[in-house]
Amino acid sequence: MNAWKKLDRRALATAIGAVLVAGALHAQDAPSQDPAPPPQTKPAAEQRQHPSSAEKTAQTLDQVVVTGNSAAGGIRKIDASYSITTATLQQIKELNPVSVADLLKVSPGIYPESSGGQTGANIEVAGFPSDSGAPFVTMQLNGSPLFPKWDYFTDAMVRLDDTIDRLEAVQGGTSVLYGNGQPGLIANFILREGSSTPTGDIGVTYGSEGMVRLDGFYGFPIGGKDSGWYGSIGGFWRKSDGVRDPEFAADKGGQLTATLSHDLDHGSVMFYARALKDKNQFVTDTPILNPGPGKFSKYPGFDPLTGTFGSNANRRQFFELAPCFTAGCSPAGHRIDMANGQGGDVHMLGGNLDLDFDSGWSLSDKLLFVAGNMDTTAFFSTGDNPTTLGNFIDDAADSFGLPAGMTATATYRDGRPADMNENVTVQNPEYIHKKIQSISNEFRLSKELFEGNRLTFGNYTAVYSEEHSEEAGLNMLLQARNNPDPIVVTLSDGTRRYAITDGQGLYWNSQPQSWMAFNEHWHATTTAFYLADEWNIGKWRLDGGVRVHHDKIDGWRQNTASGDLDANPDTVYNNNARYLIDSYRRPSSSRTAPSWTIGANYTINDNMSAYARVNRGVFLPSFDDVASLPDAPIEKINNMEVGFKYQAPWIFADVSAYRRLFHGVPYSINLPTGRVDLVYGSVTKGLNAAVTVKPFENFSVALSGNYMDGHYSDYADCVPYVAQDGSDQCTSINGMTLDRQPKVQYRLTPAYLIPTGWGSVKLWVTYEHVGNRYGDQIEQQPLGQYHDISIGAIANVGKHWVLTLRGSNITNEIGITEGNARLFGFASSGGVILARSIEGREYNFQAKYQF
Repeated sequence: MNAWKKLDRRALATAIGAVLVAGALHAQDAPSQDPAPPPQTKPAAEQRQHPSSAEKTAQTLDQVVVTGNSAAGGIRKIDASYSITTATLQQIKELNPVSVADLLKVSPGIYPESSGGQTGANIEVAGFPSDSGAPFVTMQLNGSPLFPKWDYFTDAMVRLDDTIDRLEAVQGGTSVLYGNGQPGLIANFILREGSSTPTGDIGVTYGSEGMVRLDGFYGFPIGGKDSGWYGSIGGFWRKSDGVRDPEFAADKGGQLTATLSHDLDHGSVMFYARALKDKNQFVTDTPILNPGPGKFSKYPGFDPLTGTFGSNANRRQFFELAPCFTAGCSPAGHRIDMANGQGGDVHMLGGNLDLDFDSGWSLSDKLLFVAGNMDTTAFFSTGDNPTTLGNFIDDAADSFGLPAGMTATATYRDGRPADMNENVTVQNPEYIHKKIQSISNEFRLSKELFEGNRLTFGNYTAVYSEEHSEEAGLNMLLQARNNPDPIVVTLSDGTRRYAITDGQGLYWNSQPQSWMAFNEHWHATTTAFYLADEWNIGKWRLDGGVRVHHDKIDGWRQNTASGDLDANPDTVYNNNARYLIDSYRRPSSSRTAPSWTIGANYTINDNMSAYARVNRGVFLPSFDDVASLPDAPIEKINNMEVGFKYQAPWIFADVSAYRRLFHGVPYSINLPTGRVDLVYGSVTKGLNAAVTVKPFENFSVALSGNYMDGHYSDYADCVPYVAQDGSDQCTSINGMTLDRQPKVQYRLTPAYLIPTGWGSVKLWVTYEHVGNRYGDQIEQQPLGQYHDISIGAIANVGKHWVLTLRGSNITNEIGITEGNARLFGFASSGGVILARSIEGREYNFQAKYQF
């Protein structure tokens, strides 16, 4: 494995080095040209003559980007003193992402764990320590953060369809100034608008996983071509069984988006609305054979590529939630449907105003309303590896305080007897309700102080709320196989019958934990002011800015108690349940912190530039931090980077190197001896690269990847854990590799375009390599390395038809993205681990008509 790691690292470094050396040689021979003038705001009529997405490309340094800067009309990539990755609608389709999170790996250094389904992915930003979710990723729509404060649902608020014009992704750099001040990654999805010429498309897609999808878009002028008003409408609807078929629709729903734009004498105004209603299966950790460190294979009866705990047998459940205190009574509760999965039922309404006056003043305003529900109904892992049914019953009887030697009866829900020797697993079925509301506005006012210098004053204000309740305290006893049946267990001593589970296979732990049931409401205000300056001096472009960010969070969390829900000692499954009581605590937080950035870009010639940047960002406590860690520190992130960009007819290269320092990262570990709270830091250095080479006509090879060397720091205490030999150990996390982040990852895509008399055909293959990672902070859970191969073909037939065939993971590679996140330390037992793999092979075909 070490040899392969060295080889992959050297291969990536060699490829980057070869490209840069060749680029430098070509640059020496290139004729000198005058630098291209900075972009100017285009006349309204010219702005609306948009080419189709198929004609546009992001592989050019002349492309104008609007994310991460305050320049009127945006700036060219070659002038930006930070790393920015763009992808057009056509390029997004060619990437064939399995989810929105999966698309973000187009930005070098981003590693999405694309194994949990359409939503709910963990997204790692190289050098940013985070253990779950995506706290260092902000999803934006037309420049506005979809929700001001990070939460686990933020990636579920976005779906990809033909209403997206392009993605602009910025890592670090200037992102600390704008929007919600994200120090990690801003993923800005920019909508397509109407144009002076009516255009549109409609497409039908069929997938090998039982997917049927309809996409459409139509853009048009309103009141004639010269009115200056334009509209668009589009969206999608689809239904899919999923690569992991739960015996009901894994994904079902759609999205509708509309825009209204108007050209003004000195700018433009745009309004947009989006309605999302979509349900997606969320996939938790599954049993996988783990014969050796970093080695994985299929568990008997459960394919890690296609298996799921979802089934018709466990789809509909009733949760007991509140005690009734009378013998023989029925506790109050809630009925859930696992087919609801994790998804969104939200509405968005936004508006952008951009004005640029001849006097040197310019104004920009971005407004966004968001309201709806982001609910989750899914299984989550308990952290316990599978065991035989007989062993489970013995352990359960002991944990509930029942005597040994009683007669056990185990049946499936339909009454059939269960096999005491079959392997079983325990999973947490959870219902998580989140009702969200937010209104945010970002206002910028800029003035050209003198030739080449522009000063910008800005304010970002957001008022938002979240109602959050969880019914997460129950366990379900299931067969350890794909589409399992629940198992109902009773014990008898000849006189009394003790119900270990209810009639659905559900039971409460004998030792309740405080997280098993809770209800909380939050309301918050974020206010930030910033000042930024941009100064063009010859070939130099200097920029800098400072931001002051303030969060005010107030709310309440309902307290809990534990006890018997039905006053029946024989129903032991609910004798020690956790439930909500009429008592509350009211945590709050008021924090203020500054951010700043300084950068310089030098344009060597009109196709080559270099830049350097230093910035400090902050990450303020979230709702969960305020509730559970009232003294949670403000995380501080120092980032230093240098970059080089080069473009010629045969090559495009964007390479950057960075060093990132983290301080004040809070983390809690649940150990058998109790909870341990850590505060630590990290030190990371790395290299990001996006390179496309065109050695001859119609052929290209694209390389996108990164090298990351990150380690924990600033925590010298000894942390207890269970070692691989089962012994209790203690170690410091200092010097340990950042968990869940690969040191090396890259994607290599050769592509060939075949012109024909009736159109063209483009063929491509992508090889993806993800290096070894660890699932924990003390390197006891090696996740191994993996590779996968995807393929694609696009045929443009005449002026109107586009036929697309795409396939992902066609070699059915097992690729572990997540280990047993519930355990700290060694997680494999008897050669088995709970972990999550990428999805298995999938093909889809789309026929689209453009008009």
